Amino acid sequence: MIAHLRLIGRSLLLLLWLSASLLLAGALKLLQVLSRQPAEHLRQRLSRLCLHWLVRCLPLRVRVHGHLPGQTALWLSNHVSWCDIPLLGALQPLTFLSKAEVRTWPLAGWLAAQAGTLFIQRGAGDSNDIGAQIGQQLQEDRALLLFPEGTTTDGQSLRTFHGRLLSGVIEQQRAVQPVAIRYWRDGAVDLQAAFIGDDDLLSHLRRLLSAPAAEVEIHLLPLLLPLPEENRNQLARRAQHCVGDCLERLRAPSAEPQASALTS
Repeated sequence: MIAHLRLIGRSLLLLLWLSASLLLAGALKLLQVLSRQPAEHLRQRLSRLCLHWLVRCLPLRVRVHGHLPGQTALWLSNHVSWCDIPLLGALQPLTFLSKAEVRTWPLAGWLAAQAGTLFIQRGAGDSNDIGAQIGQQLQEDRALLLFPEGTTTDGQSLRTFHGRLLSGVIEQQRAVQPVAIRYWRDGAVDLQAAFIGDDDLLSHLRRLLSAPAAEVEIHLLPLLLPLPEENRNQLARRAQHCVGDCLERLRAPSAEPQASALTS
């Protein structure tokens, strides 16, 4: 009964958020058509606002460690769930990179497109084109978020960070912001949060909204700058080492976390 009440209450909040976000995205689309201007910085700021309120609708208690980068950077994070996107996007205006399948998700796919998401088609050989777009975004001082593992995991392990999309960072000599994210429940890694395998968005939402609140730790690690003669794969390995080392050292929270000022 309690789980059912949780699901109903949180679903209503999520529907309110979705309605408001659709209206905001529609208004932004109309503004762009009328002004004939891309308004990318405004798009990023509005996206951050929407994601901030989405995080408030989700049963997640968040701790943020470290400091937001003081310069435009490409964020590289391990990837556990679709929840990673609003959690990180609520911290700073970001452009997102996502697998092409997300574009087909009902409503969520349209919202992602309106937020300026760059969609990546696996195996389509479009890495050069996406890499050029990343470089262009960085050149125009728009930060981006990339999940270099290329897929989600259950949160207990870290896959190889692929460097094929990091050419723009090398060319623009921009910083990389490594991020380690972990979900906790009952003193252990939260496997319910993982969005893997045959999971679909609605099933995952039902599971997440029915459960008690989980705890999330987000670690913003020290910035990495490309080294002289360093190629994109070497930079990716360095970022992977930073994130992996952080995750290995993490221990389950032993006390009730305080809401971070960055996400409250």
